[in-house]
Order: sequence, then structure tokens, then C-alpha cells
Amino acid sequence: MTSGRSDSPSIGVFDSGLGGLTVLRALIDLLPHEPVVYFGDTGRFPYGPKPPEQVRAYAHQIADVLVASGVQMLVVACNSAASVALEELQDRLDIPVVGVVEPGVRAAVQATRRGRIGVIGTVNTIASGSYQRAVAAAAPPGYTLTCCACPGFVEFVENGDVDSDQVHVLAERLLAPVRDAKVDTLVLGCTHYPLLARTIADVMGRDVVLVSSADETAFEVRALLDAGARTPRTDGAPARTFVTSGDPHTFAALGARFLGPEVGTVVPWNWNRR
Repeated sequence: MTSGRSDSPSIGVFDSGLGGLTVLRALIDLLPHEPVVYFGDTGRFPYGPKPPEQVRAYAHQIADVLVASGVQMLVVACNSAASVALEELQDRLDIPVVGVVEPGVRAAVQATRRGRIGVIGTVNTIASGSYQRAVAAAAPPGYTLTCCACPGFVEFVENGDVDSDQVHVLAERLLAPVRDAKVDTLVLGCTHYPLLARTIADVMGRDVVLVSSADETAFEVRALLDAGARTPRTDGAPARTFVTSGDPHTFAALGARFLGPEVGTVVPWNWNRR
């Protein structure tokens, strides 16, 4: 990736792997002419069970790579990273940095009918308390929140398995606490989880609204652009760059399945050589 060029990607997006492509999909749909670069850290995946200080270090490393490429805005499309590093990145970097926790919570508060909200996420995300704090700040008094860690979901997605019997059995077991709590709105507190939406919906039932932070995050990015962070582009074919620290062929195949034809050449990134 090059740096300092006028045609550098305006928006950098990163995740531990493929999950952030759900956010990228929303960004492309809302801002189709904006150049973007997506960094999937699949070589160090998964983030969820790793110590918070390690995830924090990874987030800073990737942010530095993307800033060096010339991005003018950063989207932390990883709940685990956003939960432990978002405020530090916002304080340290000279460009706007957007997370995925608060946008998802705002959407859930608007969607709930009875004030019974559930959140599912990785072990790190739930343990960080980020969603608990965000709901406490955004929801009126009387709302109830049930949080549930779902280890294993991310690994299935990264292997391209989103609807097998094994996934369904795991979902039945992991989602039992939020189902027993009779939540009417469930926040998918990991950007991988929308790729499991059909299975999660089958387990939770048709009356439960599933909330992904992807669309709300894209709206926040657009609002920042409109507010002067950068003039949004309105024409031309945008550059879309994909970088992975894992196997680029696997990333390209699964990325095309989950994102669409926008995934072209995938650039490999080797942390050991940097």
C-alpha cells in the first residue's frame, strides 16, 4: 500500500477477519464512490479469546498501517478491538475514528418494543462491559439488558460455515440465556454474527428483532463526511483495496461469498517482515 497520495483510500476499515465485511458492505451501499481499504487480520484471528492488552496492541498496529496508507477516516469494524482500543485510537490519531458499539446500541434502543435488549458477542467484548455502558447511557430507565458470550461463532464464519447442523446446535446452546430472558431485540455484538443471522433468527424466533451495527455505523461515517471530515465523492470508479495477514486466496474466496464481486485482488501482509 502506498501513502500520501491524493487517490489514497479515504476510509480504512479493519477487523480480525471477514466479519468487518458486513460493515464494508453497508459503507459501499451508502457511499458507493468512496475509495476504501479493508484490513482483515486473519493471520492473528481470532481476537475474542485473546488477552485485552494483546487485542489493543493489534488494533494500534493495524491503525498505523492504514493511516500510513493515507486513509482520512478509520472504522474499527471489530467489536473486540473497539471495546478495548477505540478511545485510545480516537485520542492518538489525527483522523476521525468510528467504532461499532454505540451505533448498534442506538439502533437497538430504537427497535425494542418492551425494553428487553440482548447482546451477544465474543468473550472479550462481553467481559469489557462496553455494551453494558453504552446501553446504560442510551436507554431510558427501566430497560433490561442480558449479555451473552458466544465462543465458537466467529470460527465457524471464518471457515465459511454459517448454516450447518453443527452451527445450529451451537446456537441453540449459546443463545439459551438471551432466549430465556425473553428479549425482544438482540444486538449482534460481533461483525461476524450477521453472517449467521438466519441461524440466529431460527433459534430466537421471528418476534425477536436482530440488530446489526453495520448500517448505523455507515450512517455515522456519512454524517462525519458531511460534517467536513472529508468531502464525499460522488462519481468515478472507487479504488477498493483488500489486505489480509492470512491466506489471500482463502480470504478472496470467502470474501467474495460474503461481500460480493467487489472483492478482487487481495494483498498479503506479513507482520514478521514489518
